[in-house]
Amino acid sequence: MKSSFGRIYNLFAASTSFCYRHAPWILLIAFTVVTLSAVYTVRNLGMNTDTTDMLSEQLPFRVNDKRYSEAFPQDADILLLVLSAPTPEQVYAKTNQLVTLLRQDKKNFFDVFAPSVEDFFSHNGLLYEDIPQLEQTANHLAKAQPLIAQITQDPSLHKFITLLTQATDALNQGQPLELDAVFRGVSETINAQLAGQAQPLSWQSLFQGASLADTYQEIIVVRPVPDYSALLPSKHPIMAVRAAAEKVGITDASPIQLKITGDMALADSELESSLDGMEIALAITFLLVSISLYSAMYTVGMAIAVLICLIAGLILTAAFATVAIGELNIISIAFAVLYIGLGVDFAIHFLLRYQEKLENGLPIEAAIRRSGGEVGIALASCTVANAIGFYAFIPTNYSGVAELGIIAGTGMLVSLLVTFIVGPALLPYLTKSLVTKVDNGKTFVKLLQISLRWKKPINVAALLMILLAVVALPNIRFDYNLLNMHDQNGEAVQAFRELLTSEDYSPWYTVVLADERDEVQQLKSKLGKLPEVGKVVSIQDLVPSEQNEKLTLIEEMSLIIGPELPVLSSAASKQSTTQQLQTLTALAVALERFTENYPGAPAADAARALKESVRSLLQHLGEIQPQNQATFLHILQENLLSTLPVALQRLYQLMEATMFTEQDLPASLATRWHSKGGEYLVAVYPADDIGDNESLRHFVRAVQQVAPHATGIPVISLEAGDAVIDAFVQAFSLTLIGITVALLFMLRSIKYTVLVLAPLLLSSILTGVFTVWLDMPFNFANIIALPLLLGLGIDSSLNMVQRSIIDKNDKDEALIHTSTPRAVFYSALTTLVGFGSLMLSPHEGTASMGILLTVGLVFTLICTLIILPSLLGENSDQQSPA
Repeated sequence: MKSSFGRIYNLFAASTSFCYRHAPWILLIAFTVVTLSAVYTVRNLGMNTDTTDMLSEQLPFRVNDKRYSEAFPQDADILLLVLSAPTPEQVYAKTNQLVTLLRQDKKNFFDVFAPSVEDFFSHNGLLYEDIPQLEQTANHLAKAQPLIAQITQDPSLHKFITLLTQATDALNQGQPLELDAVFRGVSETINAQLAGQAQPLSWQSLFQGASLADTYQEIIVVRPVPDYSALLPSKHPIMAVRAAAEKVGITDASPIQLKITGDMALADSELESSLDGMEIALAITFLLVSISLYSAMYTVGMAIAVLICLIAGLILTAAFATVAIGELNIISIAFAVLYIGLGVDFAIHFLLRYQEKLENGLPIEAAIRRSGGEVGIALASCTVANAIGFYAFIPTNYSGVAELGIIAGTGMLVSLLVTFIVGPALLPYLTKSLVTKVDNGKTFVKLLQISLRWKKPINVAALLMILLAVVALPNIRFDYNLLNMHDQNGEAVQAFRELLTSEDYSPWYTVVLADERDEVQQLKSKLGKLPEVGKVVSIQDLVPSEQNEKLTLIEEMSLIIGPELPVLSSAASKQSTTQQLQTLTALAVALERFTENYPGAPAADAARALKESVRSLLQHLGEIQPQNQATFLHILQENLLSTLPVALQRLYQLMEATMFTEQDLPASLATRWHSKGGEYLVAVYPADDIGDNESLRHFVRAVQQVAPHATGIPVISLEAGDAVIDAFVQAFSLTLIGITVALLFMLRSIKYTVLVLAPLLLSSILTGVFTVWLDMPFNFANIIALPLLLGLGIDSSLNMVQRSIIDKNDKDEALIHTSTPRAVFYSALTTLVGFGSLMLSPHEGTASMGILLTVGLVFTLICTLIILPSLLGENSDQQSPA
């Protein structure tokens, strides 16, 4: 041993002895350094949740995205405010009010843009409809004009029901009136109120002859003023949006609902769910780690010593991350849980070896010296191997993992120093009551003996697992959809997914930049022919065709409804409850007569539905008190007539349309498609759902064949995923080579190098196969499980092999009776509970990471404590490499 490891042995033996003898000064210095590090970290460590920022800016898709963001900054770092309501009038009115209020808040918002309420679209919106639709609208307006004229003079329930009764009587006389939409709309409004809900009648739908949809949406694009000094950069702008919404009457109880999404909201939401998950994970981890440590150490003092080393090392590693990098991302934040696993590993091995020496009758100082020397050799080897494994990620293009590699690799060095400096210094104070003989786990030993008694079956089983893995490995998948990593119950995610299903507002499209106008037309022509492409939109589409014909129809509409917006009388007739009940009864009778006389008429079904609604309304009114009747009828009047002023105002605004060209487009609109630098934006929408990997790849690759510099969410998702996969292949190749070379140098034996690597590779393969069995693909977050398991696997197998080398075992059972297998087991157990707690995270990426790490650790334990001892046992008669 001394010939091969003498210098390392003496270094660690002397270090532990020195720190034990000068414990007060060591602890004072350590406490000071850790305290200052904690304060510095809290004040300076930042957080970055942008997933694409975790990839090198030199990658082509990052270069393209950067060009797009610089040309059209209004499309980057935005909030999307999604307003929804039962009627188009309600959502339009509230959108207009909210936009007006937000534009006054220069402190929180750079820009507020809502296409539907912009003056340009408010006046020219009808020009974007096709001619048949305009003709239909003109016909409906012509038929509705008498009703509009009369109801504006007396906007009361009594007048409205009277007009419906007169129209129904006209139907009974054979007049060809189209009242189907009116009957259905009134029926639905009454039924909703009887059910305790509010569904106002949409006059805009009646004017256009359109059936009422379940809900209507409007989008406000907001560019907030972010506060990057805060943990959540868009927190204050989002709070300002909520406050403004409440001022205009948008609350949880109102029929108009507001949801906030967009890249800024998604980033904040992801960070919140990540931090919530980490807080839960850390809390549960420390609790379960403490329980596991007590089970391993049998004394509270020893468990506390491990926890102190763990906390000190974690703080020092975080301080290093603050100095070296300055911020964490959603990948590198996992270093905390990672450090708990590996940091505990080092301290457990040292303290259990110390305990073993005491059990063998050595004096305390001799036990400390021997433990430090022997464990120092193994842990120094583990540190080197781990550091190489983690540092191998630095050259990759996946900077998120590269940063984790820097932090974790250095964290291993920190853990080694803390274990052999702080650990020995704690022993005089925390292990005074340590018994010299404890139950060293006879049950545990009996379980380990299985691996030696059943060597051949275990080795055959391992071979079969490898063969099964070879079959399953090609089915391993990577999920490119960044949205799947978020908390799926979060408002931002739900709102974003709703937008994905929208034909008008879906953000799921690619972007192509063109330098010349002619190039725009060429791109539209080529891209539009692709079967994978649904539609292509550019600034040219903002200038509608056939404007002359459409303006002629709009002129006819204007003549039909009159030159000026009618003013609704504020003096609605006041009718008694009895008179209103009589009016409703008269309507029910008229509808009954019509459905009996004309059962096959086009409006008969709608009339029957309205008749039943009115009958139910009269029955309900007959069952309540007179004062409640008046209130109920007043609410019904509001539900039937409250949207009329907004609908009329929008209608008369649309009558003011004028012919325009591209040069006439307002700057607030034109600059979203033609940048100040001269670039034109071309939006390319998919023809089919691109939620699955294959459809996404086909769509993106088809677009890139025509426009190689295309960008946008689909391109970024695909290219980022491919970059991550390439980075991991590169990193694992470097890691495997680096660790193999390091092991050959440290162990001086090909055989023992293979024995260290075998459990590591087998557990990694089985973990990958497990994702196939669970149908749980790798993603941008859980793929980090592989390098984490790499470090843990190296530690476990190397400690086992190093112990067998140092002790020069000649008996098969000798190794399993030492403290090393027990230390490996409890190290893995403490790490297992830590990683397992990640499964509770609301962040889907973190939760899937927890699942993979838990499964991988179980495989690591099986490979290290069952398969590896059988392999070591078979070779125990061989000489050590010393």
